Amino acid sequence: MPQSLHNAAPPADTPVIVGLSGGVDSAVAALLLKKQGLQVSALFMKNWEEDDDQGHCAAAEDADDARAVCTLLGIDFHSVNFSSEYWDLVFERFLAAYRAGLTPNPDVLCNREIKFHHFLQHALDLGGAYIATGHYARRQQRNGLWRLLKAEDLDKDQSYFLHAIDQRALAHTLFPLGTLKKGEVRRLARAAEIPVHAKKGSTGICFIGERPFREFLGRYLAPNPGPMESPEGEILGQHEGLMYYTLGQRRGLGIGGRAGSSGAPWYVAAKDEGRNTLIVVQNREHPLLFSRELEAGELHWIAGEPPALPLECHAKTRYRQADQACHVEALADGRLQVRFTQPQWAVTPGQSVVFYSGAECLGGGVIESTRA
Repeated sequence: MPQSLHNAAPPADTPVIVGLSGGVDSAVAALLLKKQGLQVSALFMKNWEEDDDQGHCAAAEDADDARAVCTLLGIDFHSVNFSSEYWDLVFERFLAAYRAGLTPNPDVLCNREIKFHHFLQHALDLGGAYIATGHYARRQQRNGLWRLLKAEDLDKDQSYFLHAIDQRALAHTLFPLGTLKKGEVRRLARAAEIPVHAKKGSTGICFIGERPFREFLGRYLAPNPGPMESPEGEILGQHEGLMYYTLGQRRGLGIGGRAGSSGAPWYVAAKDEGRNTLIVVQNREHPLLFSRELEAGELHWIAGEPPALPLECHAKTRYRQADQACHVEALADGRLQVRFTQPQWAVTPGQSVVFYSGAECLGGGVIESTRA
C-alpha cells in the first residue's frame, strides 16, 4: 500500500507570520503567501546588540527595509529582541567551540534555538498558526511525520542548515520558496516593485553579519600566536591564533615563495592544539587534507528518532557539497561513525555532517574527529 503524503497549503485567511529579515527572500515569501489569500503579518528579529561605534548598523538598516516591504504589501509589522537568547544559546557556544579548537557552524544553532524555537513561540503567541521563512527548503508529511526535503533549486538548498529543527517546528512552518529558483525570486520582487529586489544576500556570522573576522573574534577570545609548520616539522612562519584558521584554508597564510618549492599553494591541514601549532601542506591534493572516516555527536534526527542503523545513505560535511555516499554505524556511547566511499576533502571538526536519503534530509550531528 502506498504511503500517504500530504503537502497541502493552509486554507485562505489562515494567520501566518513571516520572519522578515529585510532581504529579498523573506520579502518574496510574504508576497507569495499574501497572493494565496493567507492572513500575513511580519515579525522582524533583532538578535545582536549593535556596536555602532564600529560602524556596523546593519540591523537598523534591515529593520527599515523590512518596514518598507510591509508598507508596500500592506501587512502588519512586529519586532522582537532576542539578543539575550542569541548570546546565551548561540554565541556563547560559538565561542566555546573556538576555545576547544573547533570551527563551529552558528547557522545551525541559529535555526534550532532562535528561528525555529524562540521566534516560532513568539509568533504563535501573537496569534499565528504558522511561521514562514525565506529558506530554500521544502516540507512534506508522510504517515503523520513531517519530512524536511531539499529545495528544488539544489544550488540554493538550505536543508543542511535546517537539519537540527524538530517535528513541532516543521508542523508550523511554511517554506514558500522551496520550489523556486533564486532568479525567479528576484524577478518576482522586481515585478512587485519590492524595494529590496536588488539587495545583496546576507553573509558572515549568523545575525551578526559581515565583519573583519579576526578583529571581531579577538574581542572575545585572546589570540595565541604560534608556529606554522610543514608535516615534516619545518617552520614556515607564524600563525596569529589557531582559532582564526579552518581546515582547507588557503588565503591569509602569509607563506610566500620558498627556495626549492614547487610554487603550489599552501593549505591548512591540521591544528596541533597541544603544541599550539598550525600544520600546513602544499598542494590541494595532499593526503593530509583527505579523510575517509569521521565520528559525530550531538545528533538530531528530523523524525525524532534515528533510522535503523547501520545505514547506507549520503551525507554532506559542508554546505554546497555534493552528496557523498557513506556507511553510518552507531557507536556504543550514542555517537556515530561515518565511513565514506570516497575520501573527503578538508572535513572539519565542529562543522556539521548532514545525512540524506534522496531529497529527504534525515538529520545530522557535529563532527568531532576524522581519520584518513
